[in-house]
Amino acid sequence: MPTKERSTSKDEATVRKATSAWPLFLAAHTALIASIEQRLRRAGLPELAWYDVLWALERSPGSRMRMHELATETVIARSNITRLVDRLAAAGLVARDRQCADRRGAYAVLTDAGRAMRRRMWSIYGPAIEELFSGRMSASESATVEQVLRRVLQAARTTPTEPPPAPARPALTRSSRGSRA
Repeated sequence: MPTKERSTSKDEATVRKATSAWPLFLAAHTALIASIEQRLRRAGLPELAWYDVLWALERSPGSRMRMHELATETVIARSNITRLVDRLAAAGLVARDRQCADRRGAYAVLTDAGRAMRRRMWSIYGPAIEELFSGRMSASESATVEQVLRRVLQAARTTPTEPPPAPARPALTRSSRGSRA
């Protein structure tokens, strides 16, 4: 039995140590995004979510994607992507192409103005990433962080988002209810 207790306490210590990284990750992410957003605002540029959509479009074949594809490729919730694309279209940074061969929806298409805006935003965003994130670690630390984050991302994308069903309760029988005879 003592072996098992040692094993359990070691497992608990390992779990505590591993989960202590979680609040640090969240705090770092929040602080980094806030700092980058502030730098973009000071430069008179739009919010970071605009960059995410413009960059996803620029990388895609034909610089075009459907809304659900944009939601998957960015950190923007599906419920918000259509409104964001509407704002980008109103600013002339994307166009909507409703000429879909399969008639299932519209494409968001990057415009030349959108491409230029993405480059202007990168002139602020890129140096901020270097200063606040990648410049704070060695090449080997960066490789380790990338490797770990890829594993975490893969697990998050492949793990079901709904909890497993609760175990079924055994059916009540006359004997389990008690008899009144």
